[in-house]
Amino acid sequence: MRKEFELNDKDYNRLMNACKPVPYMVFGGRFPPSLQERVNSAWKALGDKLGFQYMTVEPVSDKSDRFFTAEEKESK
Repeated sequence: MRKEFELNDKDYNRLMNACKPVPYMVFGGRFPPSLQERVNSAWKALGDKLGFQYMTVEPVSDKSDRFFTAEEKESK
């Protein structure tokens, strides 16, 4: 079942920071996580915290960018 969620300031800022590019240097052939990996990780952490499946997130078009809907995680 889809549910509407709203991000608080702390969670919103954490997600926006994950979207920022980061400078890096490669040592020993080890690259840092890609932008996509960082953003997916931020959404996964939010999903774990708020109880939604992070890959089902969709924006709510008539509200601010802090609102979204997602499928709730099944309770065990």
